[in-house]
Amino acid sequence: MKKQIYLIIPADHPAFAGHFPGTPIVPGVVLLDEAIHVIVADTGLAATAWQISSVKFLSPLRPGEAVMIEHEQLANGSIKFEVLEERRQIVTGSLVPSIKTS
Repeated sequence: MKKQIYLIIPADHPAFAGHFPGTPIVPGVVLLDEAIHVIVADTGLAATAWQISSVKFLSPLRPGEAVMIEHEQLANGSIKFEVLEERRQIVTGSLVPSIKTS
């Protein structure tokens, strides 16, 4: 079952100070961090329980644009996620459980 949460990265976010002044876009690392925080909050598992398997940044996001972070756990245990602005894909990716070493 897909889970969704809406988010707006405010124009006064500190990442915009150096990320293309004059024509700011949300840094990919900020979007990835937000997606992982949403997934961790929904699953109850620590962020260290996951590894990024893949991620693609497909379209820029401007400050103040609303996005939806959508994610679902697949049968193989991985989590697929997307960051969408209306129907426009901003980010897609997947997380897999971390391999624990003793």
